[in-house]
Amino acid sequence: MSEIILRSRGYMSHATLRNSYQSLSDRLNLFPQGAPPSELLFRILEVLFTRDEAALVALLPIKPFNVAAAAQVWKKPAVESQTILEALASKGMLLDMELRGEQIFVLPPPMAGFFEFSMMRIGNGYDQKLLAELFYQYLNVEEDFVRALFTGGETQLGRVFVNENALAGDSTLSVLDYERASEVIRSTSHRGVGACYCRHKMQHLSKACDAPMDICMTFSGTAQSLIKHGIARSVDVSEGLDLLDQAIAHNLVQCGENVQNQVAFICNCCGCCCEALLAAKHFAVLNPIATTNFLPALNGDACNGCGKCAEACPVEAMALVSAGDPHKPKRKKARLDESLCLGCGVCVRACPSASIKLHARPQRVLTPVTTAHRAVLMAIERGKLQNLIFDNQAHWNHRAMAAILGVILKLPPVKQIMASKQMKSRYLENLMRPRDFVHLAH
Repeated sequence: MSEIILRSRGYMSHATLRNSYQSLSDRLNLFPQGAPPSELLFRILEVLFTRDEAALVALLPIKPFNVAAAAQVWKKPAVESQTILEALASKGMLLDMELRGEQIFVLPPPMAGFFEFSMMRIGNGYDQKLLAELFYQYLNVEEDFVRALFTGGETQLGRVFVNENALAGDSTLSVLDYERASEVIRSTSHRGVGACYCRHKMQHLSKACDAPMDICMTFSGTAQSLIKHGIARSVDVSEGLDLLDQAIAHNLVQCGENVQNQVAFICNCCGCCCEALLAAKHFAVLNPIATTNFLPALNGDACNGCGKCAEACPVEAMALVSAGDPHKPKRKKARLDESLCLGCGVCVRACPSASIKLHARPQRVLTPVTTAHRAVLMAIERGKLQNLIFDNQAHWNHRAMAAILGVILKLPPVKQIMASKQMKSRYLENLMRPRDFVHLAH
């Protein structure tokens, strides 16, 4: 860490960095997907935002906003505000989209958000080698960010899509449209493809594997903005499905936004570079990624102990153990640890003896309906619901009411009620359906 901080030229002192970017850090942490403050975070923000940009972005609302709203909170003319907003969107620090004929902006969370966007377009003006080193230290070494992102509550940011080839020909399994990556590709309004943030980062550190780089996908309003600014390239349905087939051929796991409708992203992940899968191995018992609704079933008699399923498993849920055969004491067979399994189905495709098949989990996994639904669930679990309700941080009365509500929501009886499964039902989703919130991050 000290080597990274010292190698850059002309940067401000640590104390000045903390003062300059603290307000932006505070703003990022209003949202459920925050970023624990540290010197590394301030260094990352310094690379991504100028000091003036950081001060302005710190004042922006959590919910989508238009130019007039930014101009009002910044106390700047609309023309100047629009220029600033579009400059930030061109760098991937804001998302910029058309919604019912109006230009709308939203500040994405750090991840999945502007951290990735800074690495999706190779050679984009940032010092991407420095960013890669800082991201690696912040996410892979310090661990506070990854722990907060992936293990902060029951509702997860991402979910796994089942390998559709593993389901082929099995008429006993019921698969819903939202469980298929191919259906997301077919049904979305916009499709964008960019460099894989995780492998691009690892490439700068000489740690990347040989899996395809330009294969991670964004959709809907997120893709619309990233394509507009050249951060992602537009692809049609046919190319999107071809890329999906390419990912499956490399035994990559499809990890996407944990929602049913208008999925914003699907990454094609390897177990050696991907932040989500690395977290799944490191914090396995905490289930940092929502699993599919399927589990592999092993036919021990047919298993020849070749170990290809264990090699392919991205989270080390499959292993070889003694087959317990007295006539062949060295014989091995595969064994599954269901508590670690993502249900991706990669092992099914890897098995040469067809001794693995998927079956339905005993209880279906809850998938939030929309991004807004997921954001509210995550906010409740992480004690941040007040930030979504009182969103205008520029007004002292909103800040005061948010602080009061935050204290109330943390009281033991209220916290238990808010965290109950009943509160996480469709009632809560319907409660939080104002038009300006449903499209959050899309």
